[in-house]
Amino acid sequence: MSGKATNSASRLISDFTSNLTYDRIPARVVDHLKLSILDGIACCLVGAGLPWTKKVADMIAGEGGVPAATVFGAKRSVPLTGAVLINATAGHAFELDDIHRDAILHPNSIAVPAALNTAEYIGGATGKDVIQAIVAGYEAGNRIGSAAGTDLLLRGFHPQGVIGPFVAAATASNIMKLDAEQTLNAMGIAGSLGAGLMAAQEGAMVKRLHSGNAAEAGVRGALLASNGFTGISDVVEAEYGGFLAAFSGKIELGRVTDKLGEVWETEATGFKPHATVTSIHAALDALSKIRTDNDLRPEDVSEIHAGVSRPTFVHCAWPYEAQSITAAQMNIYYGLAMIAFYGKAFTEQFTDDAIKDPAVLKFIDKITARVDPEIEEKGPAFRHMAKVSVTTTDGRTFEETVINRKGSPDNPLTGDEVEAKYFALVSNLLGDEKAKQVRDMVFKLDQADEVETLTYAISGH
Repeated sequence: MSGKATNSASRLISDFTSNLTYDRIPARVVDHLKLSILDGIACCLVGAGLPWTKKVADMIAGEGGVPAATVFGAKRSVPLTGAVLINATAGHAFELDDIHRDAILHPNSIAVPAALNTAEYIGGATGKDVIQAIVAGYEAGNRIGSAAGTDLLLRGFHPQGVIGPFVAAATASNIMKLDAEQTLNAMGIAGSLGAGLMAAQEGAMVKRLHSGNAAEAGVRGALLASNGFTGISDVVEAEYGGFLAAFSGKIELGRVTDKLGEVWETEATGFKPHATVTSIHAALDALSKIRTDNDLRPEDVSEIHAGVSRPTFVHCAWPYEAQSITAAQMNIYYGLAMIAFYGKAFTEQFTDDAIKDPAVLKFIDKITARVDPEIEEKGPAFRHMAKVSVTTTDGRTFEETVINRKGSPDNPLTGDEVEAKYFALVSNLLGDEKAKQVRDMVFKLDQADEVETLTYAISGH
């Protein structure tokens, strides 16, 4: 096939995202996106104070340059690409950002900084401008990522790092009002700059940087394209060196373009109630129900077994050695131990002391995981499914199967639950009153003539 055809997937998605306007987006999608923006802001603010984000921010501050965009959670501005690098690193800094199951992508940690920071750079934007730009980013990234699917992950690439540039490029291009040809170039530049290796999950800070790098690549792509710089015109579908061929080994373009503008992948993006990799959430939910229903304590447990999909097993079931907070958040054994001990796996369960607790390390020896053939046979749509069994010290056995994790589109968090997560994360950072003001600004974003007030409010001023 010719990747440069006028109806190529790359061109179709670029045409769609560049021409997307607020009035074309269904109200239900806008409502869902407001929750995603609120959640993304919370993720960025929590992540802003973490060591890995601070190191990135220190690097950008040391480079200097013309201040043009705000660092969230800090009373300062830096050059645009530096701001999105810092803020998107922060958004992915604590495994709290939203998730599209099929794309294995966390779009809000990339799209929210790309939209708000680029709006500052161009001199301002309305709330509707920001909403349509973020939806453009969600649709591009989620569709392209879904076409790659789990093959990309199993090859060892981090979806956030290699798919994320498309999110940022489409978002920035839309808010900058680039035309379809410029957007195609922005996508073709950004897609060529994506990077991220999954080995980083076992302890390296660089996993967080993958998100920042993706946001920076996408925004740089839009800036360069606006000045006539060209990118790969068939970046998605090229048979040699195109995104799908290189990262997943298959070129299935229907998932990119089918029902574009009819089926909205934005609303297929779910939220995280646990501060862990999404792949283990169903297992955590299953154990939580067993624990609660039977009033079990850690000392009551003799053995825990989790049956999961092959992608989840490869991704999350490696030996836990208290390598780092990042590793703990990615590991099924540590996550299950947190549920057994505390009934939750949220921010307070992931500290330098908690991940090395001798009692927890000893308890992990009771936990096993394996690929469950029945789950695996169901295919990629069920890759988050889990079966958990618990055997107690007095010989009882309890079993629980969770098909759809809490927070997924099939088992969603309510708006009130997303708000509760937001306040739990930011109230101590912003103060109760400002946290409420930010929430109200997000929920009324489609009525806002400007977004600088929102950006200013989350910058620490």
